[in-house]
Amino acid sequence: MAERRARPVPSVSVKRHGWRRTAPAKASSAAGNGAAAPEATPAPSSPAAPEAASVVQAALYRDGVRVATPSSLADTFRELREQRDGMAWIGLARPTEAELLSLAAEFDLHELAVEDAMEAHQRPKLERYGETLFVVLRAARYLDAPEEVDFGELHVFVGPDFVITVRHGAAPDLTAVRRRMEESPDLLKLGPEAVLYAILDAVVDGYAPVVAGVQNDIDEIETEVFGGDPEVSRRIYELSREMVEFQRATRPLVAMLHSLMAGFAKYRTDEELQRYLRDVADHVTHTSERVDGFRQALTEILTVNSTLVTQQQNAEMRALAEAGFEQNEEIKKISSWAAILFAPTLVGTIYGMNFETMPELKWAAGYPFAILLMAVVCVSLYFIFKKRDWL
Repeated sequence: MAERRARPVPSVSVKRHGWRRTAPAKASSAAGNGAAAPEATPAPSSPAAPEAASVVQAALYRDGVRVATPSSLADTFRELREQRDGMAWIGLARPTEAELLSLAAEFDLHELAVEDAMEAHQRPKLERYGETLFVVLRAARYLDAPEEVDFGELHVFVGPDFVITVRHGAAPDLTAVRRRMEESPDLLKLGPEAVLYAILDAVVDGYAPVVAGVQNDIDEIETEVFGGDPEVSRRIYELSREMVEFQRATRPLVAMLHSLMAGFAKYRTDEELQRYLRDVADHVTHTSERVDGFRQALTEILTVNSTLVTQQQNAEMRALAEAGFEQNEEIKKISSWAAILFAPTLVGTIYGMNFETMPELKWAAGYPFAILLMAVVCVSLYFIFKKRDWL
């Protein structure tokens, strides 16, 4: 484990939206601890209140064994100075600006990394600032009840004798990571690099339940697509968006881990730790390939669903057209019979009028002629309509 070096206290400035904050220099060790000055930044509440809400856990380790559990950042800084060969592991969840500035002043964190940790919503990346590594990870967990993927963001500062985790979101469960490392003192005594490996391993292992849940969702979607569920299109779109987010979380990790492995080899990190890191890289590659496959599968399912919907719409339009054709045929028949019956009705109506001066009124053959005329007209109309397939 690297020995803690005495660091000058830098002024910490964070440039964001035109404002600048500068942490005052630390007081002497006789006056108290080095965290008091940054925590004295004007705020609506006292410095102790934010720590209770955002400092999840802080601990000091020596040779892989926990030797102290400070209750505040100030106590952590003081005890780490007293134990020069120790390592601090500080876990925070959605910390305040004052807390991050105090950490930056104590551990000489780069202002750009501090700004990223404050702002969050970063893509996975690996940056080196002097002796400090800054790692951004996107963790994920599968929620069974709503059947959706929840993403969290984790920022990790790794220095010669400290590890600082800044968590934005519920995932991952770093308490389990800390417990696992404390149960493996031989691994923990390898220093901050071992803690970084354990965090990476936890994040990558957390992808496995997500992959299983998404695979189950895709199987259900395929069943719903061929079952004609009208709501399946929306589910496909929502899952596709989640897979885009999942790709953004996993793809950069492949290159990040290869860079980290190269750094471990360059700085001659423990060989066993390098093997562990290679195993994590293999898992990330496998997960990334699965996510790419899921997105391709969802694209194909969406295409199939669009085709099936189009076929269903065409079938409905064809059924409507057939119904309209049948109605037209019925109307033709009704119109044809109406025309046939109209001819005798017209003749009978004319000669049924009560007038004495009508033509052929007193003609002896008038009645048979009228009947014959009506019959000829009706038969003629019948054959005309029959020829035109109206009857």
